[in-house]
Amino acid sequence: MHKQLLHVAAIVCVAWAGASSLAQTQSAATPNGPDPREIPVPRIATPLGTLPGVNELPARTAMPDVMVMNDGTRVTAQRQWEARRQEMRRILSYYAVGQMPPAPGNVKGREIQSELVLDGTVRYRLIRLTFGPKAQLSLDIGVFTPMKGGPFPAVILQGGTPPGGTVLPRLAQGPNQGRGENVLLLVGPAPSVAAGASATSAPPARGGRGSAAPPTAASVATQRADVLRRGYALVLFNPNDCAEDTTLRNMDGSWAFRNTRFFPAYPGYDWGILAGWAWGASRVADYLEHDSSIDASRLIITGASRNGKSSMIAAAFDDRLMGAPVVTGGGGVGAYRFAGPRGSETLDIMQKKYPNWFSPNLHQFRGQREKLPFDQHWFLALAAPRPFIALEGDTDRISLPEAVRQSILGARPAYALFGAQDRLGVNFARHGHAFTPEDWTAMLDFFDEHLRGKPTDRTFDRFPTEQ
Repeated sequence: MHKQLLHVAAIVCVAWAGASSLAQTQSAATPNGPDPREIPVPRIATPLGTLPGVNELPARTAMPDVMVMNDGTRVTAQRQWEARRQEMRRILSYYAVGQMPPAPGNVKGREIQSELVLDGTVRYRLIRLTFGPKAQLSLDIGVFTPMKGGPFPAVILQGGTPPGGTVLPRLAQGPNQGRGENVLLLVGPAPSVAAGASATSAPPARGGRGSAAPPTAASVATQRADVLRRGYALVLFNPNDCAEDTTLRNMDGSWAFRNTRFFPAYPGYDWGILAGWAWGASRVADYLEHDSSIDASRLIITGASRNGKSSMIAAAFDDRLMGAPVVTGGGGVGAYRFAGPRGSETLDIMQKKYPNWFSPNLHQFRGQREKLPFDQHWFLALAAPRPFIALEGDTDRISLPEAVRQSILGARPAYALFGAQDRLGVNFARHGHAFTPEDWTAMLDFFDEHLRGKPTDRTFDRFPTEQ
């Protein structure tokens, strides 16, 4: 890859101002590439500057090699890997996820409540984190730890508001969000907001994205007793408390989510929603490094679907985290270059429905995925040599097994550099787009093997056609 191609950036961002009408452009659409009727998202100048645009990049059908430096040098020794990782992170930040702020360095936690659950065998603590400029940002996390033993490896789960946590107000969803329509054709508030409904009225609670009352500590501990009884801590936070998952836009085309949560504190960064969630997971890790009940050298990050995507990103950008993303779909584990068959989500689909999740610089590759200077296997390779497992469903229509397989194959050379090929795993459970007990069992078996040396009769390198 040419040297100028290193860089990383952004996602769709920005703010909600209570405008009262919708705007839409009128030119004709084209079948491939960005629709000319789209209302652009204003650019945000970041410290990273710019990289070549799609018209300056070469087309390549092959997966960009994780082991070849930007100047063409092949990585053959471990001492070269750190420099290559920094190149890859820059490229992914610029083109894929957006530039995230640096770690704030001032994360502190205050215990809000504590109780015993699971017949007194597990302690639950609600912790409020504060951090950022003038410690103005906060995040509630729930920490479940077994009463005997420790310190424990921890599974960080991106889910709903932790028990007892503050339920934050939510922006409404965008007017064409979740309908399979091009969300860049409209600006302004959702019609219900324009008609007088509150801009912070919550959408229905689902997958941690609504604002229903959080569950009790006892119910969460019972549901995830499998994790706790196997000697892991469970740490829960709501990613929407970091970045709101909405396609609502301002009249200038900017994203409403950039006026909420962590984003106003860091105006010079073009990070998107997924990067916001990943950055939040790293702040959780900042706190856990100072929690005496947690073994901070063994932190696992997981979540399903969009939360799986951000778990993958977090593991790629934070060396403390071991990834276990679940049913990640388009923009997740599976390679963009191989997506599409069987109804699986492509780059074009993701940029039509969810451009707010990604870097604004990714949009230019609609209809030209072969111009990508990276592919999704780079995220997996960046986790090397830490254990990483992709958990998929064999009937999940939005994720193509072959695209996942190509990412695993493309990332393996990075693990092989450290003699750690078996630390990159995959498991296809018998389900569709879901996070099931079978996924939890496979995850814990995988990490028991790699973190505790417990043997398992499972293999973590097989795909549906081989089972």
